[in-house]
Amino acid sequence: MNAHSRKPTNLSLDSVLLSEAKALKVNLSRAAEEGVRVAVAKAKAEQWKTENAAALKSSNAYVERHGLPLEGFRQF
Repeated sequence: MNAHSRKPTNLSLDSVLLSEAKALKVNLSRAAEEGVRVAVAKAKAEQWKTENAAALKSSNAYVERHGLPLEGFRQF
């Protein structure tokens, strides 16, 4: 766990899911934090792909035309 401080936040959750979580003694704060962490990582990956789409397209086109730069040295 990191040393970042926590901030109280209001959330709206599905009532059935909330009841199940409480019955199972799920730590809602930790579960929500982990879910948000996963969503942020996914959004950052998508943002990176969008921001670098032109470079990726250019690199892929180069490899399609010329092959991999060190392909002649591959041993597999």
